[in-house]
Amino acid sequence: MIGSEPVDRPAAHRQRAVLLHPTFGAPLSERAMEEFRLLAESAGCKVVAALGARRDQPDARTLVGSGKVEEIKAAVAAHEAGLVLVDHRLSPIQERNLSRDVGVAVLDRTTLILDIFAQRARSHEGKLQVELAQLEHLATRLVRGWTHLERQRGGIGMRGPGETQLETDRRLLAGRIRQLRRRLERVAQRRAQGRRARERSALPLAALVGYTNAGKSTLFNRLTQSEVVERDQLFATLDPTVRRIDSIDGGAILASDTVGFIQDLPHELVAAFHGTLEETLSASLLVHVIDASDPERDAQIATVDEVLDEIGAGELPRLRVYNKIDRSDEAAGVEHGPDGRPVQVRVSAMTGEGLDLLRTALVDAVGGGRIHADVTLPAGLQRLRSRLFALGAIEDEKVNDDGSSRLTVDLARRDARELQRLGGRDGSWVDEHLLKS
Repeated sequence: MIGSEPVDRPAAHRQRAVLLHPTFGAPLSERAMEEFRLLAESAGCKVVAALGARRDQPDARTLVGSGKVEEIKAAVAAHEAGLVLVDHRLSPIQERNLSRDVGVAVLDRTTLILDIFAQRARSHEGKLQVELAQLEHLATRLVRGWTHLERQRGGIGMRGPGETQLETDRRLLAGRIRQLRRRLERVAQRRAQGRRARERSALPLAALVGYTNAGKSTLFNRLTQSEVVERDQLFATLDPTVRRIDSIDGGAILASDTVGFIQDLPHELVAAFHGTLEETLSASLLVHVIDASDPERDAQIATVDEVLDEIGAGELPRLRVYNKIDRSDEAAGVEHGPDGRPVQVRVSAMTGEGLDLLRTALVDAVGGGRIHADVTLPAGLQRLRSRLFALGAIEDEKVNDDGSSRLTVDLARRDARELQRLGGRDGSWVDEHLLKS
């Protein structure tokens, strides 16, 4: 079974696959077809042929019509392929008919992506999420029982539940789905506790989001001095990772590396990974990482925006980071909005060019940085004075005759926000004299 072997095994041992690109209306771009090929290779296939299929309307029985089915069958025989991958969503009937007509397993785009996720998931939560997505997808394919799935045992898409659930019925499948949802709810509760702890720490969170293979993990490692896996392949990162960025003037920032998005991301995956994607909802800032060298980057930006809207993160503050400028003609730089905050940074995570600009932009974008102010502290706020001294924020102090103090203050803005949470007169004074300074 392909899904059980390493993704980076020699090409000679990969399952041979024929790709089918059906179009209904506007033709697919070469970049879109290349992306599907990369998906197939990421799942562990060796692509031996690719066929197009243009139609005005989908065929209800086989999606592409009888003539194209014969062409697919001939390509399978000529190249000794064991699998056909369709760059489109198939109905259960279409999938079964195509598989029977061409004589090998036929899998659609959704099943292909689900298989990649099954191969890549490492954490307990990630495995639960993938299994839930697979089972919900398979539940829509319960046509005359499970018999049609047996022809897929040698193909990808069966990693995980496909092998172990062949003999189950709808009742057992529904029970397993309920069980997975309950377990994921408990994991989500623990994740929420972690988010609350981070919020109490007063450290802002910058969530890295973007199209798959835009270089998020490489950038994350550069910023946080971490060693998250970096591969030049789709969906290299599934399980979210949170680390501190310490080398920033003004204090630390938390950064999270999340799963990449892709065009036509299966709804089952968006639903199953909703708990993971909720990490973005607690972020102070979304860092949208974009491959500056990709000619389809505008379409990819639109795809990411669509998914963010779907999970309720569309209104969060956003900083666009155009990565991989070493592959384009763009120079490192920062662009600011009308309010003076950064809205766009151009960097190369690979070479390190522009990363200092990005670190500064992150601080500015989350409302960080430092506060330098000359203020007068009333005599009645001695507890606040002690806290400022404990933070090392008082550079100079002169005591007035009425007991008040004239202070020269230098402290991180996030420390000031934490002092504001003291409430009462202390919090009001911090808000008026430091945060609004």
